[in-house]
Amino acid sequence: MGRPPTRPKKLKDGWYVEVRNAGNRAGIKLRRDDEVSMMQAVEEYGRSKDVIILGESKNGKWVNEEKAKKAARKKKTA
Repeated sequence: MGRPPTRPKKLKDGWYVEVRNAGNRAGIKLRRDDEVSMMQAVEEYGRSKDVIILGESKNGKWVNEEKAKKAARKKKTA
């Protein structure tokens, strides 16, 4: 048994969605290759679960990070 990794995992290129059971804090991240298939997953899982759209990741970084942070701030104040 070794010690656990300290470096965060690198994300593959694609669109990410976090899916949670209603009322839970922890969820899983789902990756889709394009935005259309991501939106289909949101519709499918949105019927029974809480869905959070994380956005697009390229080269291990979020493409729309600033937009996501602004949207999260607006959500908290509303």
